[in-house]
Amino acid sequence: MCTYSTEKVALDRSSGKTRDGWQSMSEASVYYDHPVHAPDAHTVNIDFLNPDRGPSSRIAVELSLDSARELLAALQTTVERAEEH
Repeated sequence: MCTYSTEKVALDRSSGKTRDGWQSMSEASVYYDHPVHAPDAHTVNIDFLNPDRGPSSRIAVELSLDSARELLAALQTTVERAEEH
C-alpha cells in the first residue's frame, strides 16, 4: 500500500548521469508508491533531481523492498568504511 510519505534530502556536491551527460544533483526524494516500470505492485522509489535544470535532469530508481534493504545496508557499510579513513 502507498504510504504517501516522501522523504526529501538536500544533496551537497553530488552528481548524476542523465541522458544529457553528468549533471549536478541538489535533491533526492524517497517514497513508497506504485512503480512506473518495475514489475512489483509497490516499490521504494528514489528520484535524484536538480530542479534548476528541469525534468530532464531527473534520475529515477524503483527498488523492490528486498533490493532497497540491501542498498541501505551497502550504503551504511560504505559510509562507515569511508569514515575510518
